[in-house]
Amino acid sequence: MSGLSNIKVNGETNGNGNASHKNTLTVTDNRTGKTVEIKIDADYVINATDLKKLTLGKEDKNGIMVFDPAFMNTAVATSKITLVDGEKGELRYRGYKIEDLVENCSFLEVAYLLINGELPTNKQLNDWENKVMRHTYIHENLVEQMKTFRYDAHPMGMLISSVAALSTFYEEANPALKGPDLYRNQNLRNKQIFRILGKLPTIAACAYRHRIGRPYNSPVNHLNYTENFLYMMDRLSESDYRPHPRLAKALDICFILHADHEMNCSTAAMRHVGSSLVDPYTAVACAAGALYGPLHGGANEGVLHMLEEIKDVSNIPQFLKDVKAKKRKLMGFGHRIYKNYDPRATILKKVAADVFDLCGRTPLYEIAVELEAQALKDEYFVTRLLFPNVDFYSGLIYQAMGFPTDMFPVLFSIPRAAGWLAHWIEMLDDPSLKIFRPRQKYVGETDKEFVPLSERIEEPKTPNLPMYYSAYGVRRSVTHKWKMEQQHLKENGGEVMNFSERVYDHE
Repeated sequence: MSGLSNIKVNGETNGNGNASHKNTLTVTDNRTGKTVEIKIDADYVINATDLKKLTLGKEDKNGIMVFDPAFMNTAVATSKITLVDGEKGELRYRGYKIEDLVENCSFLEVAYLLINGELPTNKQLNDWENKVMRHTYIHENLVEQMKTFRYDAHPMGMLISSVAALSTFYEEANPALKGPDLYRNQNLRNKQIFRILGKLPTIAACAYRHRIGRPYNSPVNHLNYTENFLYMMDRLSESDYRPHPRLAKALDICFILHADHEMNCSTAAMRHVGSSLVDPYTAVACAAGALYGPLHGGANEGVLHMLEEIKDVSNIPQFLKDVKAKKRKLMGFGHRIYKNYDPRATILKKVAADVFDLCGRTPLYEIAVELEAQALKDEYFVTRLLFPNVDFYSGLIYQAMGFPTDMFPVLFSIPRAAGWLAHWIEMLDDPSLKIFRPRQKYVGETDKEFVPLSERIEEPKTPNLPMYYSAYGVRRSVTHKWKMEQQHLKENGGEVMNFSERVYDHE
């Protein structure tokens, strides 16, 4: 945007130095001298489409576009769900401080708050919990489908596939079959919310049991949300198995902290895919696919690997020196949004102490505590606002509770579904809803003349497409090479080779 060299914020100041007049932005296009005045909404947002007014003439239909890879400074929605105040280090759901919610609420109560906009009464909460827990069973056809996965299938891949498959079980909930206005029906919306929240722990537990070769457990209705999840994961043959209440509470707190976090990668994916008015099962599966990535849901696993590499508390000073020399990465510290201590990390540090007190401390926990202490005393990390984030302690907690690392993104997805669904509902109710269709900055070639295949003699600019080959394909590779050579000899009048006369090296 080099042509926009003159940008001025309009506003007279009062005696306190605060703007008291026009809340607008004046932009002058130095290419044409044209000036436009753009409204500043909520004191910090402008409508990007207003820049389309800055054109080079009648032939220019696009105007100025904003180039913002990774949405570093782009708001794609108006939301009332979650507020992250990075400067203060605060996280609020629907205006409530996360600390108060963790102290006083269950996960399902917080899920109600996120999706419905306010904390429930006792009667509303009982009704909500009963309806969610009544939808925990999954269809036997889906159970059989999950059993067809490989024995070593990643549980997150199983969860994503199974949630997507849920869309095929409910014809009445599919807008592709019933029409784009389907989810104006409030009853239909709520039914899918109960199904998704209820069935996700069941699918997750089945994926876990599948991985360790044990039969799947059916859900029960006498335990709460997290207790039921742990029951389905861990019950063997007991008729009265009940998970330890402190472990269930610790997991419940983790679920509350992971329930939503504003417009992150997976939530943006939920809104992006949902804007096409696809069913919520497909949209949730897509959001979970975004969370599957190591830069999102897999970050806490990276913390564990880092702590394992440090090996001992005595190695921390050298590790931090290597980090400052950019030889190593400090995982679990810093956040794109938070410029202060992540409030979730503060809570999880206390949860970690309780879990380790119950399950036993590990060397990794001692390393983590000392690493945090030394990093927060180091001016290098403090001045760069590198404070522990939610991933620093969550991985340690899950490991101490006996979860394998490949279950970490699954444990992230279960509670985050509440946030995804809250954003899905908010998006559907937005009167300005349009299908997401970002623009691009095209930098490719134009006006190339087509050349027929028979005339393409010169080597193309693009290289051959390399790939790796499975050792199991060596027989077919050798046979294919031999067949192609025989064809070449035929076409060029040469003698056809006998296969037994030639030995081919394995590539």
